[in-house]
Amino acid sequence: MPTEYAAELREALAAGKVAGDYVSREYAGFTPIPNAPATISTHVDHGAQELILRHLREMFPSYGVVAEEKTPAAENSPTGDEHTWVVDPIDGSRGFAMKNGEFSVMIGLTRGDRVVLGVVVEPVADRVTYAVEGQGCHVRVGDGDPVRCRVTTVADLAEAVLTQSHSKPGGPPKAVVAALKPARLAEMYSAGVKLALVARGEADLYVNDYLNFHDWDICAGEILVTEAGGRVTLFDGSPVTYGGKGAVQRRGMVATNGVLHATVLERLLGI
Repeated sequence: MPTEYAAELREALAAGKVAGDYVSREYAGFTPIPNAPATISTHVDHGAQELILRHLREMFPSYGVVAEEKTPAAENSPTGDEHTWVVDPIDGSRGFAMKNGEFSVMIGLTRGDRVVLGVVVEPVADRVTYAVEGQGCHVRVGDGDPVRCRVTTVADLAEAVLTQSHSKPGGPPKAVVAALKPARLAEMYSAGVKLALVARGEADLYVNDYLNFHDWDICAGEILVTEAGGRVTLFDGSPVTYGGKGAVQRRGMVATNGVLHATVLERLLGI
C-alpha cells in the first residue's frame, strides 16, 4: 500500500531542491546588505517562490496555495480542496541579505486546519529536514542517506538551549529569556532553521513571541518538531491551526522537546 503523502513529499522535496539551488546561485553573487531591515524582500524571494509554486501547482492542480510573496503563481490559486501548500521561499530574508547563512526555504502542506507535511531546506548547509504526519522526521545532508531526527530529553530549563531571533547587542535580555533563564542561547533569523534545530535535538526549545506572524513562518517547521517527538502549541497551550483570515497568527508559539513544555508555558504566563 502506498505511503500516505508519498507523492506530495517527493514533489515538495523536488521543489525545495530546485528553489534551494537557485537561491544558492544567487546568494553566491549577492552583495551583502549589513543593516538589512527585517522586512526586506529581494528578487531572490520572488524567484524562488515562482519556482516552487509552478512545480507544485503543475503536480497538484487542485491544491490551494498560501505564500508570502505576491507573485504570478500565487494569484488565483484554487480554493475548495482540503489541501493547501504553505510556502515561505526564503524564511529569514534578513539572513540572506546580510549573507550570514541564516535562512531557509519552507514548504508545508495543510489538510483542513492542520499541517501534515513539512520541508525545510537550508541551502548554505546543503541540508534538508522533512516530516510527514505519522511517519517521523528525517534530515539529509548533501547526497547522504536520510537520518531519523529525535528531540532532546533535557528536563531542566537551567540546562536547556533556547533558540530565538537575534537580540540587540548590548541590550537587556528579552522578556522570554528573563522568564525562562536557559543555559544557552542559539540566535538566528530563520524560524524554519530554529524549528529544525529543536527537531534535530540541537536545541531544546524555541519561543516565538511576535505579536503578528503568518502561517508560512511556522507551518513547515512545526511538523518537524512534533514528528521528532516534541510538542508545539500556542502560548495558552492550544494547538496551532492554519487557514485563518489573511493566514495571520497572533497568539505566539512555543516549540519544545515535550518534556519542558508545561514548565515553559507556566514561566511565560504574563510576559
